[in-house]
Amino acid sequence: MAYHRHFEFIIAAVILITPLMIRPAMGAQVIELTQTPCQFLEPEGKNLGFSSTKKADCVAINKKTAKDRLVKATVLTLKSGEYIFRVKNKDVSYPLGFWLREFDYDWRNPIHKLTKISISGGGLKTGVSKDYAVKLEPGEYLYSCPLNTTPDYRLVVTE
Repeated sequence: MAYHRHFEFIIAAVILITPLMIRPAMGAQVIELTQTPCQFLEPEGKNLGFSSTKKADCVAINKKTAKDRLVKATVLTLKSGEYIFRVKNKDVSYPLGFWLREFDYDWRNPIHKLTKISISGGGLKTGVSKDYAVKLEPGEYLYSCPLNTTPDYRLVVTE
């Protein structure tokens, strides 16, 4: 009988706690971002038609073009809150990733890893999308793909 009550308590706890665990994702706004070779489409407004079979191709392209492109790129502006960044590899032949971080984030600084916002991941094969959940506070952020070597696009979060 005691075992049965213990089991009922565990089930009740799971029923009560589970909605709290999934609530952030349910209320999060989805931001879709699409990668093509060496760029994200949304901030640049169009596919610039770059060709790349490896990261080094984009390094060379962006060394020549990123500065001018970023001047024209749309700055993503959001209100503080919970978001899911749905990132898609539209047509790049090698696996991609995504990295969103606070503007002054330095991955070499161990304190930043504990105090600054940074989300990242890889494994985006051609045609695949992946979700990255994050709670954004007011401030400036950058997002990019280190594997596809895109420019560092700006994101501004307001109250």
